[in-house]
Amino acid sequence: MKINGNHHHTIWVKEDDEQIVQIIDQRALPHQLVIEDLTSVDDVFRAIKEMHVRGAPLIGVTAAFGMYFAALEAFDNQEFIHYVKASAEKLKSARPTAVNLAWAVDYQLSLLSNNPKSLPATLLENALTIKKESIERCRKIGEYGLPLIEDIYRKTQRPVNILTHCNAGWLACIDYGTATAPIYAAHDKGIPVHVWVDETRPRNQGARITAFELKEHGVPHTIITDNAGGHLMQHGKVDLVLVGTDRTTRDGDVCNKIGTYLKALAAKDNGVPFYVGAPSSSIDFSISDGLKEIPIELRGEEEVKYIQGEHEGGIKKVLLTPKESSAANYAFDVTPARLVTGLITEQGICEASRKGLVKLFH
Repeated sequence: MKINGNHHHTIWVKEDDEQIVQIIDQRALPHQLVIEDLTSVDDVFRAIKEMHVRGAPLIGVTAAFGMYFAALEAFDNQEFIHYVKASAEKLKSARPTAVNLAWAVDYQLSLLSNNPKSLPATLLENALTIKKESIERCRKIGEYGLPLIEDIYRKTQRPVNILTHCNAGWLACIDYGTATAPIYAAHDKGIPVHVWVDETRPRNQGARITAFELKEHGVPHTIITDNAGGHLMQHGKVDLVLVGTDRTTRDGDVCNKIGTYLKALAAKDNGVPFYVGAPSSSIDFSISDGLKEIPIELRGEEEVKYIQGEHEGGIKKVLLTPKESSAANYAFDVTPARLVTGLITEQGICEASRKGLVKLFH
């Protein structure tokens, strides 16, 4: 997608040095565009843990490059295979909820061989393949989700109002996004759309990041407080809810940014379709019960107690709460499959159920 009219991915290998991977440091958006160099496993671990990169698909691709760095670093270690495997466990511990992280690391581990000389090149090539495949999954989600928006427009003959939560756009992926891919496809086709952008406390990924990328692409949008979504649905101002997923079970339960469950409840109560952009890399076919089996990340309380913004040309953090008050920062919640109208995958749209997923992923 575009920033200042120029096409960007969220992660890439530096043009003149393949031992440097570059990312957009999303902590600085929308106020500054910061390009960060990653050169080690520790750099990748920190970038994922501290959310320089975020979004399940992007986390997975970043971790794949982290495994490439592990192979490069292992040459200085006598226990070559042990070092790479230990690096894999470290990377997987960075964030526990998004399944893409473990999926990408384990995929890279499956390529381990006893030939240390060839491993870095193999893992780099595979990381680039994972990146390419991730982009294509998102593009296909846009292709399959587009008719949902077209159908609403055909019936209403007015701009289609879509509610999002958090950021499931190209900045959470590599390009296109998951939940935003159908929105971009509709906008680019000339279908009038308007996006209600949940601010998404506590890190405000909606207000900071989704709004930023929609602005850059020229998509009409309005930022709202997290609690306004239900009100808008009650008054017929939302035609469709589109969200992403960090982990979806084989029975269709959807784990996504905290607050998604409340949007699904409001959508169900008001008869608003609730769809999830779900690439196969975010579907965990090994588990069935999202409430019992998905680990929910509990992040630091400072994200709740402080807010970040621009002030006099710099980025500042401001304390919102009494300094002595404690805060709980649950990063995700689980939306039961019964509240999900459908899953939009790169293989097509299906109901949120084991039966539905089996039809697409044999």
